[in-house]
Amino acid sequence: MTFLDPAALMRIRSLELRARVVVEGLWRGLHRSPYHGFSVEFTEYRPYVKGDDPRHVDWKVAARTDRHYIKKYEDETNLRCQFLLDHSRSMQFGSMAGLRKSDYAATLVATLSYFLMQQGDAAGLSTFGQHLDEHIPPRNRPGHLRRLLVELEKPSAHATTALATSLASITDLLRKRGLVMLVSDLIAPVEHLESQLGLLAARGHDVVLFHIMDRAEVDFTFTEAAQFRSLEGGSQLFVDPAAARAGYLERHGAHLKKIRDVCNRHGIRYQAAITDVPLEKLLLDYLKETSGKSGLRVN
Repeated sequence: MTFLDPAALMRIRSLELRARVVVEGLWRGLHRSPYHGFSVEFTEYRPYVKGDDPRHVDWKVAARTDRHYIKKYEDETNLRCQFLLDHSRSMQFGSMAGLRKSDYAATLVATLSYFLMQQGDAAGLSTFGQHLDEHIPPRNRPGHLRRLLVELEKPSAHATTALATSLASITDLLRKRGLVMLVSDLIAPVEHLESQLGLLAARGHDVVLFHIMDRAEVDFTFTEAAQFRSLEGGSQLFVDPAAARAGYLERHGAHLKKIRDVCNRHGIRYQAAITDVPLEKLLLDYLKETSGKSGLRVN
């Protein structure tokens, strides 16, 4: 299957159109995948147990599988997903022209929102940087996707990230259990991340973490000595990549290990999202791995 290059995708100015293009590619990939439909019966039905009204048994499924299932009611099947999107200034970084982390992240959230709402599920959005910017609870009704897209297209006004404070504010607003997807570059102390993500998981939410990274951040692909400036603090440092690469990669690897350890301790799904990876491929890989498990489902 041929995937659309992320840099070419970002040249589509309309966020809604970008999301539609990715969703169309995603559906094509799912229809070609052996995982397509794997979890459908078990997200739409639950096993019959003693005491259930037999009038609710789906006898067609019983005849096909020799097992008795009851179709779930609407409030049992509909998924509520709250996206938590990092709007801090570090998300503005991009080593390739026209391919910033913020654009990739917004397109990812727009795509998943569109995908979910096509299935009859509900999507919401919270944006944050130094503090909580906007909180839109999950809905699925006319005009709601447009509201999410308008919010996703707003430029960030934040200089730094206060991840712990922002997540604490969002956690207090999430009254009903559901799927929570954090989309961030996670440039913050891991200890703060653990306390808040652990609280979300402890309150019964299914938590997924999409870790947005640029390829240059992952592999330290810089070759020329240059002045590096912090996007969040403004400080500057002259760096010789040949001398700094080994130390940087060691610290970056240690940071990633801490994040993965946090996720493992709290039953949180970690998904690396590197901006040069086509979004269709990223989401196909994610859906394949979560098929039949808690989290985003495929109908």
